[in-house]
Amino acid sequence: MSTTVQLSGVVAEHVRAVNNFDVDAVVATFADDAYVDDARREIRGKAAIRRWVEKEIVGDSVTMEPVEVLDHYGDTIVRARYDGTYDKSNLPAELIMSNYFSVRDGRIVSLAVIFNRPSEYDRIDA
Repeated sequence: MSTTVQLSGVVAEHVRAVNNFDVDAVVATFADDAYVDDARREIRGKAAIRRWVEKEIVGDSVTMEPVEVLDHYGDTIVRARYDGTYDKSNLPAELIMSNYFSVRDGRIVSLAVIFNRPSEYDRIDA
């Protein structure tokens, strides 16, 4: 079951570090053997995550503005408005991405960042 919650803990630290363009602080939110799935690319371990953060997060001045935060059986889903200097070709004017965080022992062990579309199956009037 998903319930709306406040952004807190290491996930709040992660979003704050991203918005402060702080490579070290972003990387510190991850476990040593964490993985990130970003745009269907798997990025494994802190060294690879650091390179991704340097180039594609801090390097592209990415910011995240959470618009919805859900708890789903202990995992946190953050839907956030993204902006930055990255290539915006073929992207909507308002880019909302879903971030699926799994946290263990106070560190992010996995993060999937996905550009989702609404499903016709979730509509109440369908």
